[in-house]
Amino acid sequence: MQFVFLMEQVVNGLVLGGYYLLIALGLSLIFSVGGIVNLSHGAFYALGAYVSIEIAKYLGFAGGAILSPVIVGLLGILFERFILRRFYTADPILSLLVTFGFAMIGEQLIRILWGAAPIPVSMPAAMKGPVMVGDFLFSRYRLFLLAVVVVILAGIWFLLNKTAFGRVVRAGIQKPDMVAALGIRLQPYMTAVIVLGVGLAALGGALFAPITIVHPAMGAEILTVAFVVVVIGGLGSFWGVIVAALMVGVVRGVTIHFVPAAGAASMYLLMFLVLMLRPRGLFGERIEKFE
Repeated sequence: MQFVFLMEQVVNGLVLGGYYLLIALGLSLIFSVGGIVNLSHGAFYALGAYVSIEIAKYLGFAGGAILSPVIVGLLGILFERFILRRFYTADPILSLLVTFGFAMIGEQLIRILWGAAPIPVSMPAAMKGPVMVGDFLFSRYRLFLLAVVVVILAGIWFLLNKTAFGRVVRAGIQKPDMVAALGIRLQPYMTAVIVLGVGLAALGGALFAPITIVHPAMGAEILTVAFVVVVIGGLGSFWGVIVAALMVGVVRGVTIHFVPAAGAASMYLLMFLVLMLRPRGLFGERIEKFE
């Protein structure tokens, strides 16, 4: 019985890792291409949750989950055009300060529009209840989330590795000067990466709203975990973020099984151990500055 319960916690940890992955992957992509640590990334995650709630009132949960990332992604175009674009070649501390200020503004705007109290979100009726797989008991909705994350991950991998867009982005991460010498402007690609990154964050907020607490400060809470995942995986590494997110999720899930009070501390201990052995993270790469 203990083994069965432990395996259930591992699966729940994988779901949690998928949750972290949607946030951390966009954060890592934005840093890799633009060299900007986007401290406002959590605000887009929170906005995605709130926008999906509003859309769901008229189009249902599925409508909210689909349209929310699209709407927030379009806002990402304005975010890149009028804010981030000014800081690609500036001192990195300036982009940190600006995006931090933008995150605070976003949180307060959410408080003004939706109030400070948490908002309960119901999952779709078809996804409620458990699923028995042999001796294991799993949440139907959590398995659905895990499947969605796998599909999204496969789509992003295909985009980055099997398309012309992905080849330019990967080349821009490693050798931006060479890309510029070939006459390719990275600016439009950076805009697309911002849209993809904030759209993923919004999708995470929309999909995981039923199993988390939707409140104005939720973006600041998840941002800390996202940074831990990116640091463990290594800056600039696609697979590093994936492995790190799943590791953090499983470690937290298993730790909660044995020592419930140490769940949050476990990921920081994991980060410490990884950085002691691999200062660049598991799959960290050398990144050149975006020009």
